[in-house]
Amino acid sequence: MQPPEKFTRIINRKRYSVKTATLIAGDDYWDGHNFERHGRNTFLYRTPKGEYFTVALTQWQGEQDSLEPIDQDAAIALFEGELTRHAVNYKEAFPDVTVEDA
Repeated sequence: MQPPEKFTRIINRKRYSVKTATLIAGDDYWDGHNFERHGRNTFLYRTPKGEYFTVALTQWQGEQDSLEPIDQDAAIALFEGELTRHAVNYKEAFPDVTVEDA
């Protein structure tokens, strides 16, 4: 399950568009039958201007697909946590973040 290319929302006078953004990560995975995770998937995107947002897709009746702007710290937490399928590497996802050795 991938967000449709025309998935766009205007929030606080800013346009967030899957078509123009870069997919960073998602929680979709192939289980041998399909890519859905219990009928819901979340995808993380970065806009050309460096804003982050998530798209949540659902197959459940009564629920709606959604798009939510998030800050960089929340995006990093998702990338390092539950969104395990990375479409780009860390540096591409967060070009202004310095990663230090532990």
